[in-house]
Amino acid sequence: MCGIALIVSGIRIGLSSLNLDSIFSSSKSHLVFSVDDLKAALRRRGPDSLGTMKLLLPLHSNSSNSTNYRVSSFNEESHALDNSSDMPESFAELIFLGATLQLRGVSPVCQPLMDSSGNVLVYNGEIFGGIEVGIDKNDTESLMQSLGNCCSCRSQEHRTTCDFNGQAKGSIVDVLSVIKGPWAIIYWQESSKTLWFGRDAFGRRSLLVHWPTLEDPRFLLSSVSPTSSRLQDSGFEVENGSSGIKFWEELSCGIYSMSVDVKKSDGRFHSEIKKHEWTNAMLKELIEWERVSIEPKPAELKFSHSRTSSAELDINSSSSVLAQNVLTALRESMLRRISLYNIYQAQKETVPLAVLFSGGLDSMIIAALLDQCLDPNYEIDLLNVSFDGESAPDRISAKTGLKELRRVAPLRRWRLVHIDADLSKLTWETNRVLSLINPANTYMDLNIGTALWLAARGEGWICEESNNETDEDTRVNYTSRAKILLVGSGADEQCAGYGRHKTKYRHDSWLGLHKEMKLDMQRIWKRNLGRDDRCIADSGKEARFPFLDEDIIKTLLDIPLWEVADLDQPSGKGDKKILREVAHMLGLHNAAILPKRAIQFGSRIARESNRKNFGSNRAANQASAGSVAINAQSYFR
Repeated sequence: MCGIALIVSGIRIGLSSLNLDSIFSSSKSHLVFSVDDLKAALRRRGPDSLGTMKLLLPLHSNSSNSTNYRVSSFNEESHALDNSSDMPESFAELIFLGATLQLRGVSPVCQPLMDSSGNVLVYNGEIFGGIEVGIDKNDTESLMQSLGNCCSCRSQEHRTTCDFNGQAKGSIVDVLSVIKGPWAIIYWQESSKTLWFGRDAFGRRSLLVHWPTLEDPRFLLSSVSPTSSRLQDSGFEVENGSSGIKFWEELSCGIYSMSVDVKKSDGRFHSEIKKHEWTNAMLKELIEWERVSIEPKPAELKFSHSRTSSAELDINSSSSVLAQNVLTALRESMLRRISLYNIYQAQKETVPLAVLFSGGLDSMIIAALLDQCLDPNYEIDLLNVSFDGESAPDRISAKTGLKELRRVAPLRRWRLVHIDADLSKLTWETNRVLSLINPANTYMDLNIGTALWLAARGEGWICEESNNETDEDTRVNYTSRAKILLVGSGADEQCAGYGRHKTKYRHDSWLGLHKEMKLDMQRIWKRNLGRDDRCIADSGKEARFPFLDEDIIKTLLDIPLWEVADLDQPSGKGDKKILREVAHMLGLHNAAILPKRAIQFGSRIARESNRKNFGSNRAANQASAGSVAINAQSYFR
């Protein structure tokens, strides 16, 4: 996992093909931040190494066949890049930054990478399939090699294998389309003078963009917003509604290119950014998110209702086979996320992975599957955040869940990490999270982001059981050192776990439910995943999402909707029905009947936030507090 960024100046960039509302509009402020500010934000994501590379493109070259750029690379202590005003007017400048948390490979890797052909890569992601990565290799190095073998054809309609210098080569789009796993990328292809960038189809890794404006013609990409830019951004100075144009936006999922040319008419660098279609047919189907069967026949629905109402799951039923398919796919998803975990610098850690743990259905399934897939010698940290001590609903369910995990997996050493917080004392922390959730800016985003940020830090206490039955258990301060945090994101969107799903079903039946779930999946990158990635990664941890594995998405879409959820049943029974059946198969009978509870409510941060900012929960509900934008100035009064 990495933090990556790019600063482009000296190139006139066209955006007409992207149909953006903010093209060359005047932003409300020109944000000033240095490369050092950007490096500081990225370094928290990638604590193992930090690299910077400056690529200069001269307007004139002595030979059309010569390499027409100059490259300077700087180590993490260098400040030579901070004064861009020293750049000659006859050059365009691209500054690449990469901070690395190395989780794969046996040798240290420092980004940005440059190969012998002059290609430059910064990459934030994991490759779980599609491109071969040797057991002792690093994802980024393997991807660099695959990209270096790509055609440099500048045709924007490249769809087939290209014959380049007598060798059959695929395109950049072909390579990126087959990657299984989360990723965000910035890549300079020297042979075609083209910049490529983008993020995976579901947006599981953050990548923010600043499109050029009249007041600020720079083109910027970054995994995270520097704190200084958040403090200046007028987006946090509005009580409610939209603040207009923001400096940073979440980059829409997809693959983009920017080919750089010199126009004869004015002798300046020009470029047009274009977005490309995915070339992987299966991936395109997953993005469309069309289910095989949406509306049941009366007989099918009657059978489904009768089975849901029965006390036991018939292991010979067709529905049981569907649940078994999901369980198998989930187990394979988990294996992909941990079996390739060849730690470079953390091989001595006894707790390599942790689970964001509420004791609810999703986190219990993840914990149980992790136990089945992880070497039994490793301990597992269960990270639980509470803003109401031992009384928060998530703390109570976490303790109950721990007992159930110990029953189904008695040989595993489980650590329930109690992470207690007092919202009134989190001034510095709140300011930090405000920067991380940017460009999101609502109280709901802040509450969720704060809970995730605290969980990722892993600072709390554990309960050490006494060997003497007469002695009380002892609280011991503990900080989780796990570098990978498993999160249940995507389960509710795919299995109808939200209250709005039941509301939509009651009003518009099965087709309305399907459309609502499809909408949730197609906007999860913007509403959830970018924010969550930034908040978790700020502590040098990597979030992994087993429920958002490509094969899991396909498996669930292949199941009839009425077998995924039965919203005629009560909460805790019909919502996420297929996952409740999976929980029963894992022996998690208590977790299988728990109702959905979002982290902001289960941890009680929403209650504390409502009291602090609106006076009471009632006043907050009347104001629709979750969607209210934050006024940063009044928030810290």
